[in-house]
Formats: sequence, C-alpha cells, structure tokens
Amino acid sequence: MSESTPYDLDRAAYTREALARLVLADNATEVADAASGLVSTRNDDDTGLGGRVSQARQLIELAEHTLKSAVIYEVERGSSWAQIAAYLEISAEEAEERYAADVQRWNRAFEEPYRLDETGRKRIPQLPTAAYDPSWACTQLDRWAFVRHVGIDDREAVSAGLAMSETTAERAAPEERN
Repeated sequence: MSESTPYDLDRAAYTREALARLVLADNATEVADAASGLVSTRNDDDTGLGGRVSQARQLIELAEHTLKSAVIYEVERGSSWAQIAAYLEISAEEAEERYAADVQRWNRAFEEPYRLDETGRKRIPQLPTAAYDPSWACTQLDRWAFVRHVGIDDREAVSAGLAMSETTAERAAPEERN
C-alpha cells in the first residue's frame, strides 16, 4: 500500500531503535500493571479459587512478550546474538533460533506497514501500537512513568532518551543539536 497516513510522518521522526525501545517500554508497563494486580489482598474473596494462578500465568505470558521486545530492541541497537545469548544463558545459535522469527516480523512490518482486512477496505497496522503511533506512545508512557515516580519528577522519563532520526535531527536548530 503506497498511500501514507499521518502516523507515517510521526514514525519517521524516530529511529527504528527508538521505536523498538517504545515497544519495550509499553510492554514493560503491561507487565508492571499486571503484577500490581497481584499485590492487593482486599478482593481475594471475590476471586474464584485458582484465580490468582491465572493472573500469575498472564504475568508470565506478558513477561515473555516483553522479552521478545527486548531482544528486538537489542538487535536494533546493534547487539549480536552472542551478546543477547549471554544474558539469556543460552548459546548464540539457540538465541537466534528462538527469536529470529520475531525480528523478521518486526523487519517485515517496516517494509509493509499495513495489510488490508478481509473486506479489503480497512488498513491493519503490522507494527505494535507504540511503534505505529510513537507520539501517542510517548505521551502515554511519559505520563505512566511520571505518575509512578519513575525518574522522580521527570515528565519525559521515556521520551527524552529516545534517538530521533537523522532527518529530524537535521531539522533541529543548530543550538538544539549541541
């Protein structure tokens, strides 16, 4: 599909590394929010027997999804499979075998950012929401971090550390580039 959307321009302002980092941050908030649901004991009587196990299992699934996002981010950042594997405590070959398909899906989503739905009329983004609409993601993630005191009193705890694309940096005023 060659028609562009307003999100394409916003996305172009960020490097792929920054977009991958936004996806990782977004997934991490899901893990944190899911984990916080297991803290309070007030509603335990309202939860069916075994219900907390279901919540903990969901937490593991979210964490596994976050791990895939972390691997994609590390690949975008230039990490080798050997470097990634060292932290996974597996071989480089096993790391690549386990996560290469996720990296390939990520790469394909940049080549073909949309697919048509079954009616052929609606575009379905292939990138995760945080990478597809990074401006929205930055706003949401900065707010999430501020409310939870991540980076104490930092209203841009997430967005401030992201690498912008070269074209965006070139458009910045010379005093902003220093």
